[in-house]
Amino acid sequence: MDFLLSAPILLMSIVVHEVAHAWQARREGDFTADRLGRITLNPIRHIDPFGSVLLPLMLWFAEAPMMFGWAKPVPVDPRNFRDFKAGDIRVSLAGIVSNLLLAVLFTLVTSGLVMLGGGPVLDALRRMFLFGIFINLVLAFFNLIPIPPLDGSHVLYQLLPPKAAEGYRRIGRWGFLVILVLVFAMPGVLQLLLTPVNVLMGAADWFIRLWI
Repeated sequence: MDFLLSAPILLMSIVVHEVAHAWQARREGDFTADRLGRITLNPIRHIDPFGSVLLPLMLWFAEAPMMFGWAKPVPVDPRNFRDFKAGDIRVSLAGIVSNLLLAVLFTLVTSGLVMLGGGPVLDALRRMFLFGIFINLVLAFFNLIPIPPLDGSHVLYQLLPPKAAEGYRRIGRWGFLVILVLVFAMPGVLQLLLTPVNVLMGAADWFIRLWI
Protein backbone atom coordinates (compact mmCIF):
# COMPACT_ATOMS: atom_id res chain seq x y z
CA MET A 1 0.00 0.00 0.00
CA ASP A 2 1.38 3.38 -0.97
CA PHE A 3 0.58 5.51 2.08
CA LEU A 4 1.48 8.78 0.37
CA LEU A 5 -1.09 8.09 -2.35
CA SER A 6 -3.90 6.68 -0.23
CA ALA A 7 -3.78 8.92 2.87
CA PRO A 8 -4.72 12.23 1.16
CA ILE A 9 -7.65 10.69 -0.70
CA LEU A 10 -8.89 8.98 2.48
CA LEU A 11 -8.69 12.22 4.45
CA MET A 12 -10.55 14.13 1.76
CA SER A 13 -13.28 11.48 1.56
CA ILE A 14 -14.01 11.35 5.29
CA VAL A 15 -13.99 15.16 5.49
CA VAL A 16 -16.50 15.42 2.63
CA HIS A 17 -18.67 12.83 4.41
CA GLU A 18 -18.88 14.96 7.55
CA VAL A 19 -19.32 18.24 5.65
CA ALA A 20 -22.27 16.66 3.84
CA HIS A 21 -23.90 15.88 7.20
CA ALA A 22 -23.33 19.45 8.38
CA TRP A 23 -24.56 21.01 5.13
CA GLN A 24 -27.76 18.95 5.11
CA ALA A 25 -28.35 19.67 8.81
CA ARG A 26 -28.25 23.39 8.03
CA ARG A 27 -30.78 22.86 5.25
CA GLU A 28 -33.03 21.08 7.75
CA GLY A 29 -32.86 24.01 10.18
CA ASP A 30 -30.00 23.05 12.53
CA PHE A 31 -27.13 25.56 12.46
CA THR A 32 -25.06 23.91 15.23
CA ALA A 33 -22.26 22.67 12.95
CA ASP A 34 -22.38 25.89 10.93
CA ARG A 35 -21.81 28.04 14.03
CA LEU A 36 -18.85 25.85 14.99
CA GLY A 37 -17.23 26.32 11.59
CA ARG A 38 -17.65 22.71 10.48
CA ILE A 39 -19.10 23.44 7.03
CA THR A 40 -15.65 23.68 5.53
CA LEU A 41 -13.35 21.38 3.58
CA ASN A 42 -10.42 22.48 5.75
CA PRO A 43 -9.30 19.10 7.18
CA ILE A 44 -7.94 20.70 10.36
CA ARG A 45 -11.53 21.35 11.48
CA HIS A 46 -12.48 17.69 11.08
CA ILE A 47 -9.44 15.60 12.05
CA ASP A 48 -10.03 12.96 14.71
CA PRO A 49 -6.66 12.08 16.31
CA PHE A 50 -7.36 8.35 16.27
CA GLY A 51 -9.67 7.84 13.29
CA SER A 52 -7.96 10.30 10.93
CA VAL A 53 -4.30 9.87 11.91
CA LEU A 54 -3.41 7.01 14.23
CA LEU A 55 -5.61 4.29 12.72
CA PRO A 56 -4.48 4.88 9.10
CA LEU A 57 -0.85 4.86 10.28
CA MET A 58 -1.41 1.62 12.20
CA LEU A 59 -2.97 0.00 9.14
CA TRP A 60 -0.05 1.18 7.01
CA PHE A 61 2.59 -0.18 9.40
CA ALA A 62 0.64 -3.44 9.65
CA GLU A 63 0.65 -3.65 5.83
CA ALA A 64 -3.13 -4.01 5.85
CA PRO A 65 -4.77 -4.66 2.46
CA MET A 66 -6.78 -1.44 2.77
CA MET A 67 -6.81 1.81 4.68
CA PHE A 68 -9.81 3.03 6.65
CA GLY A 69 -10.64 5.84 9.02
CA TRP A 70 -13.12 8.50 10.06
CA ALA A 71 -13.29 12.20 10.78
CA LYS A 72 -14.59 13.91 13.90
CA PRO A 73 -18.41 13.65 13.77
CA VAL A 74 -20.13 16.97 13.21
CA PRO A 75 -22.47 18.05 16.04
CA VAL A 76 -26.11 17.80 14.97
CA ASP A 77 -29.18 18.64 17.08
CA PRO A 78 -32.23 17.02 15.42
CA ARG A 79 -34.54 19.01 17.71
CA ASN A 80 -33.86 21.99 15.44
CA PHE A 81 -35.04 20.19 12.31
CA ARG A 82 -38.23 21.44 10.72
CA ASP A 83 -39.26 17.79 10.30
CA PHE A 84 -37.58 15.68 12.99
CA LYS A 85 -37.98 12.24 11.41
CA ALA A 86 -37.44 13.10 7.74
CA GLY A 87 -34.66 15.53 8.65
CA ASP A 88 -32.74 12.92 10.63
CA ILE A 89 -33.01 10.46 7.73
CA ARG A 90 -31.87 13.00 5.14
CA VAL A 91 -28.93 14.20 7.26
CA SER A 92 -27.84 10.60 7.87
CA LEU A 93 -28.03 9.71 4.19
CA ALA A 94 -26.21 12.88 3.10
CA GLY A 95 -22.81 11.50 4.09
CA ILE A 96 -23.47 8.22 2.27
CA VAL A 97 -24.63 10.02 -0.88
CA SER A 98 -21.52 12.23 -0.80
CA ASN A 99 -19.27 9.16 -0.83
CA LEU A 100 -21.20 7.59 -3.72
CA LEU A 101 -20.88 10.83 -5.69
CA LEU A 102 -17.13 10.92 -4.98
CA ALA A 103 -16.85 7.33 -6.22
CA VAL A 104 -18.54 8.37 -9.49
CA LEU A 105 -16.32 11.45 -9.77
CA PHE A 106 -13.14 9.44 -9.20
CA THR A 107 -14.29 6.90 -11.81
CA LEU A 108 -14.62 9.68 -14.38
CA VAL A 109 -11.26 11.19 -13.38
CA THR A 110 -9.54 7.80 -13.64
CA SER A 111 -11.09 7.26 -17.07
CA GLY A 112 -9.69 10.61 -18.18
CA LEU A 113 -6.25 9.72 -16.88
CA VAL A 114 -6.37 6.41 -18.77
CA MET A 115 -7.01 8.32 -21.98
CA LEU A 116 -3.88 10.42 -21.39
CA GLY A 117 -1.60 7.37 -21.64
CA GLY A 118 1.19 6.09 -19.39
CA GLY A 119 4.05 7.47 -17.35
CA PRO A 120 5.09 7.39 -13.67
CA VAL A 121 3.03 10.42 -12.65
CA LEU A 122 -0.12 9.35 -14.49
CA ASP A 123 0.22 5.80 -13.16
CA ALA A 124 0.50 7.12 -9.59
CA LEU A 125 -2.53 9.36 -10.06
CA ARG A 126 -4.55 6.46 -11.46
CA ARG A 127 -3.67 4.30 -8.46
CA MET A 128 -4.67 7.11 -6.12
CA PHE A 129 -8.05 7.65 -7.73
CA LEU A 130 -8.73 3.91 -8.00
CA PHE A 131 -8.20 3.77 -4.25
CA GLY A 132 -10.57 6.74 -4.00
CA ILE A 133 -13.30 4.79 -5.79
CA PHE A 134 -12.83 1.79 -3.50
CA ILE A 135 -12.66 3.64 -0.18
CA ASN A 136 -15.70 5.78 -0.99
CA LEU A 137 -17.74 2.71 -1.83
CA VAL A 138 -16.59 1.12 1.43
CA LEU A 139 -17.46 4.27 3.39
CA ALA A 140 -20.90 4.46 1.78
CA PHE A 141 -21.99 0.86 2.29
CA PHE A 142 -20.30 0.38 5.66
CA ASN A 143 -22.18 3.41 6.97
CA LEU A 144 -25.43 1.93 5.68
CA ILE A 145 -25.13 -0.96 8.14
CA PRO A 146 -27.81 -0.28 10.80
CA ILE A 147 -25.53 -0.54 13.83
CA PRO A 148 -25.20 2.56 16.06
CA PRO A 149 -23.54 4.98 15.62
CA LEU A 150 -23.36 4.32 11.85
CA ASP A 151 -25.59 6.40 9.60
CA GLY A 152 -27.82 3.47 8.75
CA SER A 153 -28.85 3.17 12.40
CA HIS A 154 -30.42 6.65 12.31
CA VAL A 155 -32.46 5.70 9.25
CA LEU A 156 -33.67 2.43 10.80
CA TYR A 157 -34.48 4.14 14.13
CA GLN A 158 -36.75 6.66 12.42
CA LEU A 159 -38.53 3.95 10.41
CA LEU A 160 -39.26 1.64 13.36
CA PRO A 161 -42.52 1.74 15.36
CA PRO A 162 -42.13 3.77 18.61
CA LYS A 163 -41.72 0.79 20.98
CA ALA A 164 -39.26 -1.00 18.72
CA ALA A 165 -37.36 2.25 18.17
CA GLU A 166 -36.99 2.78 21.91
CA GLY A 167 -35.62 -0.74 22.39
CA TYR A 168 -33.26 -0.21 19.48
CA ARG A 169 -32.07 3.06 21.03
CA ARG A 170 -31.30 1.33 24.35
CA ILE A 171 -29.08 -1.31 22.77
CA GLY A 172 -27.29 1.40 20.80
CA ARG A 173 -24.77 1.84 23.63
CA TRP A 174 -23.24 -1.48 22.60
CA GLY A 175 -23.06 -0.52 18.94
CA PHE A 176 -19.36 0.28 18.83
CA LEU A 177 -18.53 -3.07 20.43
CA VAL A 178 -20.69 -4.85 17.85
CA ILE A 179 -18.82 -3.02 15.07
CA LEU A 180 -15.45 -4.09 16.50
CA VAL A 181 -16.61 -7.73 16.67
CA LEU A 182 -17.93 -7.50 13.12
CA VAL A 183 -14.68 -6.07 11.77
CA PHE A 184 -12.14 -8.18 13.68
CA ALA A 185 -13.95 -11.40 14.65
CA MET A 186 -16.47 -11.86 11.84
CA PRO A 187 -14.76 -10.62 8.65
CA GLY A 188 -16.77 -13.06 6.55
CA VAL A 189 -20.05 -11.47 7.65
CA LEU A 190 -18.63 -8.00 7.03
CA GLN A 191 -17.48 -9.04 3.57
CA LEU A 192 -20.99 -10.32 2.82
CA LEU A 193 -22.52 -7.03 3.97
CA LEU A 194 -20.12 -5.15 1.71
CA THR A 195 -20.87 -7.27 -1.38
CA PRO A 196 -22.22 -4.19 -3.24
CA VAL A 197 -18.73 -2.67 -2.98
CA ASN A 198 -17.21 -5.48 -5.03
CA VAL A 199 -20.06 -5.35 -7.56
CA LEU A 200 -19.79 -1.59 -8.08
CA MET A 201 -15.98 -1.71 -8.10
CA GLY A 202 -16.25 -4.21 -10.92
CA ALA A 203 -18.63 -1.89 -12.77
CA ALA A 204 -16.23 1.04 -12.31
CA ASP A 205 -13.33 -1.07 -13.58
CA TRP A 206 -15.37 -2.08 -16.64
CA PHE A 207 -16.18 1.57 -17.40
CA ILE A 208 -12.57 2.67 -17.00
CA ARG A 209 -11.33 -0.08 -19.33
CA LEU A 210 -13.59 1.26 -22.07
CA TRP A 211 -11.16 4.16 -22.45
CA ILE A 212 -7.94 2.18 -22.71
